[in-house]
Amino acid sequence: MDNNQIGQSFWDKGNINIANNDEEHEEKMSRRIQKLNLHLNPQLPFCPNEETIHFLDCASRIRTIDVETKVLSEYMRGKHWDIQERVYEYFNSRPDLQTPLEISKDDHRELCMKQLVGVVREGGIRPFRYVVEDPAKYFAVVEAVGSVDMSLGIKMGVQYSLWGGSVLNLGTKKHRDKFFDGIDNVDYPGCFAMTELHHGSNVQGIQTIATFDPITDEFIINTPNDGAIKWWIGNAAVHGKFATVFAKLILPTHDTKGISDMGVHAFIVPIRDMKSHKTLPGVEIQDCGHKVGLNGVDNGALRFRSVRIPRDNLLNRFGDVSRDGKYTSSLPTINKRFAATLGELVGGRVGLAYSSVGVLKIAATIAIRYSLLRQQFGPPKQPEISILDYQSHQHKLMPMLASNYAFHFAALHLVEKYSEMKKSHDEELIGDVHTLSAGLKSYITSYTAKSLSICREACGGHGYAAVNRFGSLRNDHDIFQTFEGDNTVLLQQVAGYLLKQYQEKFKGGTLAVTWNYLRESMNTYLSQPNPVTTRWEGEDHLRNQNFQLDAFRYRTSRLLQSVAVRLRKHSKNLGSFGAWNRCLNHLLTLAESHIESVILAKFIDAVRSCPDPNSRAALKLVCDLYAMDRIWNDIGTYRNVDYVAPNKAKAIHKLTEYLCFQVKNIARELVDAFDLPDYVTRAPIGMQATEEAYSNYTQFVGF
Repeated sequence: MDNNQIGQSFWDKGNINIANNDEEHEEKMSRRIQKLNLHLNPQLPFCPNEETIHFLDCASRIRTIDVETKVLSEYMRGKHWDIQERVYEYFNSRPDLQTPLEISKDDHRELCMKQLVGVVREGGIRPFRYVVEDPAKYFAVVEAVGSVDMSLGIKMGVQYSLWGGSVLNLGTKKHRDKFFDGIDNVDYPGCFAMTELHHGSNVQGIQTIATFDPITDEFIINTPNDGAIKWWIGNAAVHGKFATVFAKLILPTHDTKGISDMGVHAFIVPIRDMKSHKTLPGVEIQDCGHKVGLNGVDNGALRFRSVRIPRDNLLNRFGDVSRDGKYTSSLPTINKRFAATLGELVGGRVGLAYSSVGVLKIAATIAIRYSLLRQQFGPPKQPEISILDYQSHQHKLMPMLASNYAFHFAALHLVEKYSEMKKSHDEELIGDVHTLSAGLKSYITSYTAKSLSICREACGGHGYAAVNRFGSLRNDHDIFQTFEGDNTVLLQQVAGYLLKQYQEKFKGGTLAVTWNYLRESMNTYLSQPNPVTTRWEGEDHLRNQNFQLDAFRYRTSRLLQSVAVRLRKHSKNLGSFGAWNRCLNHLLTLAESHIESVILAKFIDAVRSCPDPNSRAALKLVCDLYAMDRIWNDIGTYRNVDYVAPNKAKAIHKLTEYLCFQVKNIARELVDAFDLPDYVTRAPIGMQATEEAYSNYTQFVGF
């Protein structure tokens, strides 16, 4: 078939025969071209009078929803916006503490320490007290300082959530009494030394050893080989004076091996002299060097050579050693003690999920404001149009904006659950928060990492200028996908907990709150899809939140049931580990599907709870786009199980495009509702007063 034949076949399928020049087909072509022009610029190519032009021009600017940015912003803020404003105002009043575009690694580290000390001692922000009194306020502070400089957000997290949090959560009263004030006012800067060169996610496999010496009543900390060197330890290279060191607790015994391994425990190990700041004997510290991002954080490597610490430096909440070397614990096994230890450290994951939402807000704000400002091309002999008027650009940015809103409410829910857990210490809630934090941290940080590149590309060459921040945001945020648990590993934890809940259902057990929908899903969602509803394609049906939730939960339930069957089948031949590895991609998809279901459910709750009708209508529109976009992205799954008929799939695609267009019409108001001052976004192309963007940008380069 030659090119002419190929072209002929293509147009025949579209019911347009180019070769046929009769009047009917010419009229069809004319109408299609006219519609395309109207989509790009809602003006007729040939208008009979000025009145018609004025009418169409006004019609193109009519908004279906009248959003009051201030009202929507007040609903979005949450109860701790005031503390964030205090952080923003402090740094705005201290230009000497603002991070310049070009700065060396060593200077950035010193500046980051000055920023931390300044906001705590001069600004009156006391994050460590918030960790104890109101975790939600602490996470709000971390998000705010991360907006100023992400390195500062991470350094604060190391000081208060990791080093300070380990003392609070793994220690007892004697440790809090001794260290609280020094950690709070940064007199005791510290580290969290868990990760080793050979072991990161597999914490139970770490090799550092803490051996009890009953003669001197001390623990001896040793690094037995190079693989056990503590690696990527924040605050270690320059500023840290203490480290919470995770090591295997070894007790002398009279068994055949002569030793007894009690499992991983945490120990407070001084690493530098309090006055001279010199490295203490037996401690070796090396600098991990320049990184892809976050160079304001001084990551280092620690090796211990027979470092002796007092017995009281064991963080003994879940296990203790007496003066005569006897081990006691309220938890009977190594695995239970390990689980309890890690369960108390989920605050870091909560903080990363929450902060990642904040990073995406900044990037989306800059990209969308610029896309509304920048004009390019358009119909012949007519004004250029903004690049956000192009469908392709809407497809890039509007689902991202919808996701940003969805993540915002999901992160607030996670913080509320975490705060409730810290007060109640309810075992069921602990397991629920552990899994929810793992899933949201993994899902949100992965999505944000991809979105940062999309935002940069959406701004063309100007997105490549360092002053417009996409490069630093992308580089600094990238590691969020790895620390506090690699995202792939965390998703496996979510899948494992889902399978545990699945088994509990058939044993007659109860389900934790987050998993309640699984109680019905095995019976309702796994039955044969209704042949009528699989074909419903009306907008009212597709935008019905019951349909959206059912679709998300149906997919999760199908994935859960099928992977349970597969694991059972493969375990007979491959064993449990081999079966898990064989089904790993399936398990990861299951975990992501469940997390998407939770995010949608929380977004729907937020829409229903919004008191202002206009704001509620805007949120409903954004929520619909989030739901339709996710369903369309996985339409193959729904088609394969006949949950969605071909005509309905087509309708979902069309509705997704239409919702992108609708959200575009209120995109400016939606990003303004994030309420980020220009001195926080700090990108010339992302100024709130867009007419000043180019003048600010040109002034930056010297015009």
